[in-house]
Amino acid sequence: MSSSGAQQGPAARQAAMAERVLADGSATAAELAERFGVSLMTIHRDLDELERQGIVRKFRGGVTAQPSGVFESNVQYRLKTMRAQKAAVAEQALKHIEPGMAILLDDSTSTLEIARRLRLGDITPLTVVTNFLEAINLLSDQRGIHLMALGGDYDPLHSSFLGVSCVEAVGQLRVDVCFASTSAVHGGYAYHQEQHIVSVKRAMLDAAARNVLLVDHTKLGRVALHRVVPLSRFDLLLVDDGASQEALRDLDEHKVRYEVCVTKGGHDGTGAT
Repeated sequence: MSSSGAQQGPAARQAAMAERVLADGSATAAELAERFGVSLMTIHRDLDELERQGIVRKFRGGVTAQPSGVFESNVQYRLKTMRAQKAAVAEQALKHIEPGMAILLDDSTSTLEIARRLRLGDITPLTVVTNFLEAINLLSDQRGIHLMALGGDYDPLHSSFLGVSCVEAVGQLRVDVCFASTSAVHGGYAYHQEQHIVSVKRAMLDAAARNVLLVDHTKLGRVALHRVVPLSRFDLLLVDDGASQEALRDLDEHKVRYEVCVTKGGHDGTGAT
């Protein structure tokens, strides 16, 4: 048994514990007690604090950073998952951005991949509007991009600005394209776990002439607590080539226009109805 956790102090131990759970997705309390060399009682106190901060969720005998139909995962966990798939979708999204446009990026890690590519400076001049602190930090010093940061109540779980003031700020704008993502797509609807996120996403969709939904294939065929909007609100859905034929048939049945984006070593395919 390691004694490093006992020697660290609570704050440092909790930070290391959070990093471990975010990397692995989940862990049992017994595993963490063994890893950090502290008692189960101490581990549960640490996990209570991490849960209070919104980093993880406790369940009987352990803890998870993974999303569910009711809880969204922490942004640091989402940054680590499905990276190749998100990159493929973002590459395709760039084809729908032209110099001179004003675009809106929501606080998803899928649209963050668009921001990473905009840093290359190949599509300028461009106005980018976002409430996502990660994207703001990426683009704040980028020449040729007029960056508009949406304010509001800062939410560390999502690393973004939300709330009534954010919704009102979005309502004063009109952009060419909104790029957004949601946690789940099923039966002709987009879903998300958290109501305060839903209100901001709806406002963003209302502020755009065209709307593009970015999802990785794991989100298809899933539901979450809140309906965001019908998929008919999106002009296009972009998904990676891990999508099953059953999931694509569901999009076809609901007359959703979509493009299947090639991941490294994947296969091409598109669909539109």
